[in-house]
This record gives sequence, structure tokens and C-alpha cells, in this order.
Amino acid sequence: MVELENSLGKLRQCFRSGRTRSLAWRKNQLRAVLKLIHDKEDVIFEALQQDLGKHPVESYRDEIGVVKKSANYALSNIKKWMAPKKQPVPLLFFPSKGEVLPEPYGVVLIFGSWNFPISVALDPLIGAISAGNAVVIKPSEQAPACSSFLANILPLYLDDSAIKVILGGANESEQLLRHKWDKIFFTGSPRVASQVMTAAAKHLTPVTLELGGKCPAILDSLSSPSDMKVAVKRIVGGKWGACNGQACIGIDYVLVEDKFKSTLIEILQKFIKKFYGENPRKSGSISRIINKNHFERLQNLLKDPLVADSIVHGGSLDEEALYIEPTILLNPPLNADIMNEEIFGPLLPIITVDNIRESVDFINSRPKPLAIYAFTKDETFKRQILAETSSGSVTFNDVLVQFLCDALPFGGVGQSGIGRYHGKYSFDTFSHEKTVMQRAFFPELEPRYPPWNDFKLKFIRLAYDFDYLGILLLMLNLKR
Repeated sequence: MVELENSLGKLRQCFRSGRTRSLAWRKNQLRAVLKLIHDKEDVIFEALQQDLGKHPVESYRDEIGVVKKSANYALSNIKKWMAPKKQPVPLLFFPSKGEVLPEPYGVVLIFGSWNFPISVALDPLIGAISAGNAVVIKPSEQAPACSSFLANILPLYLDDSAIKVILGGANESEQLLRHKWDKIFFTGSPRVASQVMTAAAKHLTPVTLELGGKCPAILDSLSSPSDMKVAVKRIVGGKWGACNGQACIGIDYVLVEDKFKSTLIEILQKFIKKFYGENPRKSGSISRIINKNHFERLQNLLKDPLVADSIVHGGSLDEEALYIEPTILLNPPLNADIMNEEIFGPLLPIITVDNIRESVDFINSRPKPLAIYAFTKDETFKRQILAETSSGSVTFNDVLVQFLCDALPFGGVGQSGIGRYHGKYSFDTFSHEKTVMQRAFFPELEPRYPPWNDFKLKFIRLAYDFDYLGILLLMLNLKR
């Protein structure tokens, strides 16, 4: 506890010194992040293999590549992001000028996640560095190899007087949350997020919460067989390709019209076999379940006899290997846990409706998801989805790609999260926009002051009904 307080004290001292505010410091740290992931690529591959069984291709796509892209984007734009933004001011205040100046919050706390333990720690860090903050990263203890990597390697590349990694489990997280932070960025479950918010509220600390939820995929009737195959192929990649379903933006369930269910299942099976072979466990291309606790949680979702009866593909489990086969379920009970909890694993329920437009009501009957994926060419249906549903994002005719676009914000709404990041939005998340207004001493206009009366009130109303110039004229002409 004393050691933690000393570390935080040094971070605050470093921030107060102004060290982290300069453009040079920020760029140097971003270049250091790029050098780190370049030099330690093989070490990162090994750590992700140990924690999650990720193949190097998946690790580069979802972890290293994400960090590299984000750091390069920030380096290219940071000078522009830091610059004050001029804003127009009313003629009433002439001569004057107004601007908005981004400034760092101070010392910020970033909680990483276990499913993407490298990218979800370093990507927010890039935003915090770009904004000029001092930073503490708390990696997830459930990915010990990656957490150890971050703790041991980051100080060798980054400014350890301003950026620190603190390891530990729930007790250490609780100790961190007892302290006052200038910003907290959390990625994880809604249950833990509520604890983070409670702790932050004691100090009125702003928070960004990147959570999850049950992200649906809507599969409309696509007239072209080739379009249907592309859609289902992307569903397979969006469900099992990202950490074997252990992704907050992964597809949680599919909504499809009843008459297309057999076609959907047939094509799903075809692409599962094509991507992962006859025995996906031996393919080496699919991640394993993170640990025994999560394995048992997923296993329990299938224990309900009515849920087990709905399995139409897969369902095999190997607890010793922490392996669960890609599994498809058709119309499991809607009151079962599998349809009321975020699955966060390789189980894919298919829910049938009589008319695909009913999917909007189905989605709206549940908490707001982090993402909605809709495969359709119907422009009217697209407009309905956008107008009548609420979610962190909507992606038409693909999955997950919105996460990789730095020009678009990533974040949730309602139970799926608070706040957003990526690209400029990461910089904004870790910045306070300070209003700056400058006026001259000349000319000095001296309005006539009270006592007021109803007649003057009428003039004031008229002035606001027109423009600020009217207020100026009013101030010059008011008489006692």
C-alpha cells in the first residue's frame, strides 16, 4: 500500500512538472511503443499463445497490428490534435477571440482486459500518452503471461517516471480504486464496471467504460446465393475468428426468418469445416477458453436440458484442454441463461422470426448492445434499424470492421458502455477541452445600469430574439 502511494505520488509530481505535456515527449513515447512491438513481436506471440492459445496470425491482426496502426495514426495527427481550436465569438465582445484548448486530465488509470490483453492495454495508453497524461496500467491477472510482459518490458521502452504497470488481482484493483484519479478507463464486464463507477463517484472522477452485451446479427433474405455465402462466412469469422467468441463485439446470436434456418445452418457448418477443419481442436487456428472458471461458466450454459436439446452442431467439450467446439443452437429457450447473459464464448444461438423486421422488436426488448450487425440490401430496413434501435455501433453487411477504423469512434451505450475511443476519439477521451477567451481593454462600453423596469425588459427580450448585435445596441441606448 505504501509502495503504491509512493508510485502515485511520483506520477503526480512528474505530471505537475509539465514533462508529459510537450509535443516532443508525446511523440517519443509513441515511437517507443512502435519500437517495443517491433522488437518484441515474437515475445508477444508467445505470451498470447500461453494465455489464450492464439495463432500468430490472429495475434498480429487483433493485437500487434491494432497497436501499430493506432500509434502511427496518433503520430501523424497529434500536433493537429493538440492545437487550440479557434471559435467564433459574438460581436458584442469585440475585440476578442475565443478558442478551445485540449489539456491532459492528469494521472489516469487504465484497466486492461484478458481477451485482448496487449491491444486493450496499449491502445488506450496511446490515447492517454497523446493527450499528455501520466498513466497507470492495470493488466488483467487472467492473462498472466501478457501481464508479466507489460510489467517487465514497458519500463525498458517508455518513460517509467510517467507510465507504470501495476500487477495483481481483485485486491490490487480495489486498492487502486481507493485513490483519486483524474480519469479511469475500464474494459470488462458490467458487474465490475459498476464497482469502478461507485469508486469513481466518491472523487467525481470521469470514467470511460468499454463493456459488451449481447451483440446480434440480423440475416435478411439475400436473393443472391453468393451474397448469402459471403454473409454467413463473415458471421463465422465474426463469431469464432476473434478469440473464439471471447470478444465484446463478437456476434452473440443470429436472427433469421424461420424459412431460412436450414440454409443458414448448412452454410455455417460448411464454413466452420473450411476454416477449422474436421476437428477444430487440432487446427491451431482457434483460441482456447481463457481459464477453468470461464470454461465452467460456458459449460453451465449448456447444462439446461432444453438448451442442450437445441444444439444442432458441435457441443463437445474438453475441460483439460480448455476447449469447446464451435457450437450452433437453434431456438434455445429465450428465458434460459444463454439468451440473457453475454455468452463470451464459442456458442452461437440462432433465433428464428416469422418476418425479419420483427428482429427490431426483439433487440429492443433487451439491453442496448455494443454492436448490431445486419446483413441486408433493403434500404428501408436499414433505415428502420438505424431509427428504431440503439447500440454502440451498427455495421451493415460485415462484422468487427468498425473496430479497426480509426476515423470512427468505438464505444457503447447504456449497459454496453460509457464513452468512446480510437483515433482522435482516444485523444479526446483523455483530454479536457478548456475554454479560453481573450478580450482587449479598449474600447470599453459602459451600459446604463439599474434600476430596471418592465420597459427595459421588453428591449432585452427583443435583443435576444434577434442577435447579439441587438444586445450591444440595447446596452448603448438603455437609459435610467
